[in-house]
Amino acid sequence: MPRLRILEILETSDVPHLSAEDVYKAIIDAGEDVGLATIYRVLTQFEAAGIVERHNFDGGHAVFEIATDHHHDHMVCIDTGEVVEFVDAEIERRQREIVEEHGFELQDHSLVLYVKKKSSLKPN
Repeated sequence: MPRLRILEILETSDVPHLSAEDVYKAIIDAGEDVGLATIYRVLTQFEAAGIVERHNFDGGHAVFEIATDHHHDHMVCIDTGEVVEFVDAEIERRQREIVEEHGFELQDHSLVLYVKKKSSLKPN
C-alpha cells in the first residue's frame, strides 16, 4: 500500500523535510514501483488530514514534514538549502503581542528566516 510506505519514509527519514521527489526516490531505491503522481496525491491527502505539513521554502519547491503538536519555526540557508528548526519563546510572545495590538486574534503562523553562514574569514 503506497500510503503506508510513504508515511514510513517520512517518519524514518534522517532528513525532516522531504520533497515528493525525495519520497519517490526512496521508494524506487527500495525496489518498489509507484508513480510520482501517486506520491503527490498521497502527500496532499496527508496534508488535508493534518498528518504532514507542507512548506514552500525556496520559491515554490514544496517539502513535507510529519505534523507534530509542538510549534517550531525554520531557518533556511540560501547557499546550501539546509533547513534548521528552532523554537524561541520571545519571538512567539512578540508575535502574539503584535497581533493583539492590531486588534486581531492569531489563528496560525509560519516564520521562515533565510540565512547565510557567516564567513570564518575576517576582513582585513
